[in-house]
Amino acid sequence: MSKFEDNPFSDPTIDNPFSDPAVQQVARSTNNATHGLDDYNPFDGQQNANRATLPQQPTQPAIMQAVSPPSNQYQRPAQPQQSSQGPPADFTTADFQRRQEELERKAEELARREAELRAGSAGRRNNWPPLPAFCPVQPCFYQDINVDIPLEFQRVVRHLYHMWMFHALVLSLNIIGTMSIMFSVKTVTPFGLSILYFVLLTPFSFVCWYRPIYKAFRSDSSFNFMVFFFIFLFQIIISIVQSIGFSEGGFCGLITSITAFENNVAVGVITMLVTIGFITCVVVDIMLMAKVHRIYRSTGASLAKAQAEFTTEILRNQHVQTAASNAAAAAVNAQIANANRY
Repeated sequence: MSKFEDNPFSDPTIDNPFSDPAVQQVARSTNNATHGLDDYNPFDGQQNANRATLPQQPTQPAIMQAVSPPSNQYQRPAQPQQSSQGPPADFTTADFQRRQEELERKAEELARREAELRAGSAGRRNNWPPLPAFCPVQPCFYQDINVDIPLEFQRVVRHLYHMWMFHALVLSLNIIGTMSIMFSVKTVTPFGLSILYFVLLTPFSFVCWYRPIYKAFRSDSSFNFMVFFFIFLFQIIISIVQSIGFSEGGFCGLITSITAFENNVAVGVITMLVTIGFITCVVVDIMLMAKVHRIYRSTGASLAKAQAEFTTEILRNQHVQTAASNAAAAAVNAQIANANRY
């Protein structure tokens, strides 16, 4: 047994692996690491406090998910929250189809208006006056304020259009007023003239001053602005004459209403209502003319611009160009004939 107890590394001739400095350094570090664990006493509070003051190496804490204890009571599952942008819970297939049809109609309407804008006024189908399909007379004009007129001028154009309609309404009421005068005074002249005025003034006012102002705002035409101012001034003068109401003139104005009150109170009331309508036309016409003139001046337009535009439009007219070329050809032929004669 003695030979087994002998140290095999005692012989100096044999290399001792533990005498290597690298091995000894690793051994010392291992002993230092295990020394604290071997000397640790969990029941020694002072030692634990001293060790707590030592700097500890940062370590990654272990993360554990808490598990709630099972409950014997039944818990209702949470309802999913409804999105504010999504459809309601009771939204049906019919609702989806109806919304889809509305979107398709709006898309078709936008496509139609875009096609009309690209085609221009020449390619549009006339839609005014709105006559039924079976009527032998077809519409004469195209009018769509939302498409033709810029957004900032649509309101004033609508006011002018409504004012034209109000003029037509008052002229139709004037027929009723003169009819009542005819039954009370036994005279036919005012009634016949009122029908003539309604037939003439209603379409002429539309063509002579409403259409020019519509074109003026649509294409920023100074010439059409000038036409509107010139014709609308006569419209105001005619409205003043209508509100005065000369005897046997065909209008239920102030003079006619005072005379009707002397004969019949009911007829006087009817004619006075028509007179109020004519006076309203005068006041509103003056206000609209002032508003349009203010807009016209704010755009920097002038009479010289209107004259230049009129000259340009006249020169672009195909009929004018044809007549001018024919006149020039006739003058040249006449000069050639005179030269040959001499």
